[in-house]
Amino acid sequence: MAYKQDDAAPFRSVTRQVLFSDPRLGCEWRYFEVAAGGYSTLERHHHVHATMIHRGRGQCLVGEVISDVAVGDLVFIPPMTWHQFRANAGEILGFLCLVNADRDRPQLPRSDELATLRQNKTIAEFIGAEA
Repeated sequence: MAYKQDDAAPFRSVTRQVLFSDPRLGCEWRYFEVAAGGYSTLERHHHVHATMIHRGRGQCLVGEVISDVAVGDLVFIPPMTWHQFRANAGEILGFLCLVNADRDRPQLPRSDELATLRQNKTIAEFIGAEA
């Protein structure tokens, strides 16, 4: 499936699949693949989600922390926390994502929020100019 329908959300080389969804459980298992050099949208939302790296290596930003990630790593994303995944280790980054079936839409950073994030040099380098 297409990763995003909105051209306003910057990303590169990401696909997604819904692997499991049942309203009785109230959540969805989704699988995302980010091609080498690609990245997910820098975003935040009110719902939490848990992400497990299933394939490859890369990095993720959660709040103000950038972490190297590899197969088997579990990443918890709290509500209203900026996050982004990058396949910047020269290979595909694939991850499973558990989210609420009924969830809010992602929020993109406003220009003032991006300016605040970019005050941290490490985060500025991570998100680059495309965010």
